[in-house]
Amino acid sequence: MKYCRFQFNGQPQYGLVEPVGGHDAIVRILLTAPEEADGDLESLRTRRIEPIPLAEAVVLAPVRPSKFVCIGRNYREHAAELGHDVPQEPLIFLKATSALLPPGGIVRRPKISQRVDYEGELGVVIGRTCYQPPADADIRQYILGYTCVNDVTARDLQNKDGQWSRARASTRFARWDRW
Repeated sequence: MKYCRFQFNGQPQYGLVEPVGGHDAIVRILLTAPEEADGDLESLRTRRIEPIPLAEAVVLAPVRPSKFVCIGRNYREHAAELGHDVPQEPLIFLKATSALLPPGGIVRRPKISQRVDYEGELGVVIGRTCYQPPADADIRQYILGYTCVNDVTARDLQNKDGQWSRARASTRFARWDRW
């Protein structure tokens, strides 16, 4: 199941995306937000609408998360290019939700930064509360979906600060792509 978040009659809405005439289109409005479905996407209530070609819709970030949790230096080559060791444990940091941009949104460099880098990342959208599941648990039940994220970093500020908030969580520093 593919869905998107988009502007409809001046309001943000969730819509189901299906192929229509060989192109993706929004065919239904979700009456329940996907994150409220507690992982059971089949139970979502919907209302059929006249198909809107996805290419013509004003698409928004796919969700409005309560947190945006990231893992730093998550592959060897990236750690090496920055001159860092691979962490022994996940290097976790947060981005502000104000960093989220819709597909095609414009990233803006903070005036205090001279070096801004970008990285393509896989975004995993968690759809159900999950706290310390057993090691053998099937965690797929907690995943709502996946998306591509353009993760932006003010690298000079990251190297200057002891923590990464200023460098990684600036407004307009993460662009989501379509599902």
